[in-house]
Amino acid sequence: MPIGQAHAALPQVRIFIPANEGGGWDQTGRALGAALVDSGAAAQVVYENLGGKGGTPGLARYVEAYGSAADTLLMGGMVMTGAIALHKPPVTLARVAPVARLTSDYCVLVVRADSPITTPKALVAQLRSRPDRTPIAGGSAGGVDHMFAGMLARVAGRTADLVYRPFPGGAQVVEAVVGGQAAAGIAGYSEFAEGIGSGRLRAIGVSSKRPFLGMPSFKEQGVDVDLANWRGVFTGKDVPAERRQALLQAVRQAVNSEAWQKAVKRNNWDPFWQEGSAFQGFVELDSSMADVLIYLLKLKKG
Repeated sequence: MPIGQAHAALPQVRIFIPANEGGGWDQTGRALGAALVDSGAAAQVVYENLGGKGGTPGLARYVEAYGSAADTLLMGGMVMTGAIALHKPPVTLARVAPVARLTSDYCVLVVRADSPITTPKALVAQLRSRPDRTPIAGGSAGGVDHMFAGMLARVAGRTADLVYRPFPGGAQVVEAVVGGQAAAGIAGYSEFAEGIGSGRLRAIGVSSKRPFLGMPSFKEQGVDVDLANWRGVFTGKDVPAERRQALLQAVRQAVNSEAWQKAVKRNNWDPFWQEGSAFQGFVELDSSMADVLIYLLKLKKG
């Protein structure tokens, strides 16, 4: 985690969130906004949401409206790199400039509380024998949830037969699982926490390499898959270098604040700071890996 001195507050920062309210990007963006104000890095923060297709329409809107705006940050992450690989939109992350990576997150797989699926191996067995009766709900097509579902289908030898049902937010994934429209659901823990706590959902594994938040990983339960999500912020490609640096300093100051630390703990995020050329290189590598995964897993737009 970076340590740095406070800088003069930016008058206003706009955080553009290319997703619907209530999901992981929205939670992260609003937590960052609160931390920017709490830390004194920004006097005011405003938010703008535009969801759909893993953030690709929002990315296009951001580039069009805020590509040269020196006070506007774009939320993004692995969901977007996957959606770009799947949908092949005209506007890609090559049109924006990375500022900083903020967190890592992991996919949690849940089933309805009374589901006969009790382990990852049982899910893989059902995917192998009856893929048509084992739809999996998750976020946008091509996103990290879809990729993880594809990995499970590949273990089952059924990549071409995966039934994946994408939804714009975690609340809809929960309702699909509880209502019986999906045999299982995939999202970040924060989006399932209420359903798990209330007993409507049961978590059967997490996509980390090791146990996370008391949940066993798929690997330690005999299903050799793991996948880490990430979230970060970007700015416009046409924003001058000194203004990019000012935004980076503001974000760095925010993530050192008590408000951000509390949000990380509350949402069970795994903090992961990265900036500069290291983050730029990471985004380029992640985009290349997303292209490969989409191809190997035979993921479809749905």
